[in-house]
Amino acid sequence: MRRHYRYLLALVGLLCIGVLAYGLWSGEKEQPAPTGPIHAVGRAARIDPDYSGMVIPPNIAPLDFSVREEGSGYYVKIYSKQGPPIEVRCRSGRIVIPESSWGRLLEANRGEEVYFDIFVERADSAPSSPGAEKQWSRFDSVVNRIAREDIDGFLVYRRIDPAHSTWRNMGVYQRNLRGFDESIVLDNGYFGGGCVNCHTFCNNRTDKVLIGIRSPKYGNSTLLVDGLAASKIDAKFTYTSWHPSGRLAAYSINHVSQFFHTAQEEVRDVVDLDSLLAYYLVETGEVKTTPAIAKKERLETYPAWSPDGRYLYFCSAPKRWTDKTAIPDSFNEIKYDLARISYDLESDKWGEVETVLSAQETGLSIMLPRISPDGRWLLFCMCDYGCFPVYRASSDLYMIDLRAAEQSGRYEYRRLSINSNQSESWHSFSSNSRWIAFSSKRKSGVFTRTYISYLDEEGGAFKPLLLPQKDPSYYDSCLWTYSVPELVCEPVRVVKEDLGRIARGPEKASVGFPVTMATPKAGTSSEPWRSNLPERE
Repeated sequence: MRRHYRYLLALVGLLCIGVLAYGLWSGEKEQPAPTGPIHAVGRAARIDPDYSGMVIPPNIAPLDFSVREEGSGYYVKIYSKQGPPIEVRCRSGRIVIPESSWGRLLEANRGEEVYFDIFVERADSAPSSPGAEKQWSRFDSVVNRIAREDIDGFLVYRRIDPAHSTWRNMGVYQRNLRGFDESIVLDNGYFGGGCVNCHTFCNNRTDKVLIGIRSPKYGNSTLLVDGLAASKIDAKFTYTSWHPSGRLAAYSINHVSQFFHTAQEEVRDVVDLDSLLAYYLVETGEVKTTPAIAKKERLETYPAWSPDGRYLYFCSAPKRWTDKTAIPDSFNEIKYDLARISYDLESDKWGEVETVLSAQETGLSIMLPRISPDGRWLLFCMCDYGCFPVYRASSDLYMIDLRAAEQSGRYEYRRLSINSNQSESWHSFSSNSRWIAFSSKRKSGVFTRTYISYLDEEGGAFKPLLLPQKDPSYYDSCLWTYSVPELVCEPVRVVKEDLGRIARGPEKASVGFPVTMATPKAGTSSEPWRSNLPERE
C-alpha cells in the first residue's frame, strides 16, 4: 500500500512539474526579451485572426492569435502607456494571453494604443556550437487602440449547423465578452429537437426576453421571460421587437419557403410568400394588428421600434402572387422598402405609414432596420433582392443619420466601410450606441461568424473584430455558424432547464388573433410548423 502511495505521489509530482514547465514556456510567466542578433523584417507579421488596426473594447477577452511566420520559437510583448507589459513565449506560434493581465492592461489604458511586438526565432538559426546565440527576426508592431467606452458585457447568439433542410443541433447561447465562458440559454435538445430562434431583448437587458420555438412534437409557441418568471405564449413570433416600455412587442408572421438553385455559389434561397405585422400586449395577453401594417397586397416584416417608442420601422414589399404554395417566378424581383408608422402607447392608436427609403430609389432590397439606443443611427442592410440577406453575398450594411434627416427632411444613406464581398447581416447595437455586433461570411463565404465594430460619435465604423476565442485556431475547424448576435448588459437569469420544461409543458397562454389575410381556419395553428420547416441562419 505504501509503495502504491509513493508511486501516486511521484506521478502527481511529475504532472505538476509538467504543467509548471508548460506554463513557463507558453508565457504564463513573464519571459525576458530575445537577445543576440535581431533582424528587423520591415513589415508586420502575418497573424490569424488579423487583430490589427482596430478599435477594441476595454472589456473584451484576450485577442489570442497565431503567428503565421515560419520559425522555431516565438516571443510577443504586449504593452501600452500604463502598467507592466505582458510577455508570451512559445514554440508553436500560438499566442495565448493571460486573461487577468490583459484585463488590467486594457482597463489602465482606455483611449490609448496597445502594441504587440512580435519576434520569431529563425528556423535556420540553430547555434553551431554550445553557447552560441540564436537569431531572431523582429516584425513591425501590431497596433490597436483601446476605446474609452465599454461594450455590453454579454453577447447572445444562435449557434446552428449550416444545414439545408433539417432541424439538427441548434441553440441560443450567451457569451461573457470579458472572457471565453459560453453557456446555453436554450437548445433544442430540451424540447425534442425542434427549432429555437428569434431571441429578442428589451433595451439590451434580459429581464424581458422572447424566444421562438417550433416543434412538430410540442407545437409552435413563444417563450416569454418577464423578470425571473417564464411562461409560454400560444403563438409563434417570428422577427420581433420590444417596445422600449416593455409593455408590448411587435412581431411578424411569415409564410417562409426555402428553395434551392441548381448551380450557384450559394444554392439556398428564401422567399416570403405571405407576411404581416402584429403586436402582443404583455399585460392583457392580447394580440392585435392594424390594417396599415397588415395589408393583403403587401409583405410586411422585420419590425424595429425607435428608442422613444413613437415609431415602428419595418420592411414592406408588394406581393405579386396569390398562390402561397409554390415558389413564384418573380421571386428575384421582390425588393423591400423601408417604412415606418407612428404609434401612441397610451391610446393604442396608430398613424399612417410613411416611406423612409424606397427600393426604387436604392435599386436594392432593404432589410433588418435597427436603431441605436441614442436614437441617432438607423443601421440596415441591402441586397440585390429578397427578404433573407444572410444568403445573399451582395448584402451590405448601410447607415442613416436620423438627426440629420430630421433637420433636412431627407433620409440620406451611406454604405459602411466595414463591408466585405460576402454577406453582412443580423446586426445589433450596444446600449451606449458605440458598438455594433453583426454576422458576416467574410472569412469563408460559408459560415457566419460574429464581428464587433466600434462606432464613433459621427457614425464612422472601424475595422471589425472577429469574436475572440481562447484557441486562436478555433475558427479553422469550427463547423458551427453563428447568427443573430444581440448585445446585452447581463446574462439571461432563467436557467435552461426551466425554459426547457416550459417549452415541453402543456400550459400556455392563449391569444386571440384578429381576423386578417394570414389568419388560419378555425382550429388550426396561427402558423403551421411545416411552413417554417427549413433551418435558417
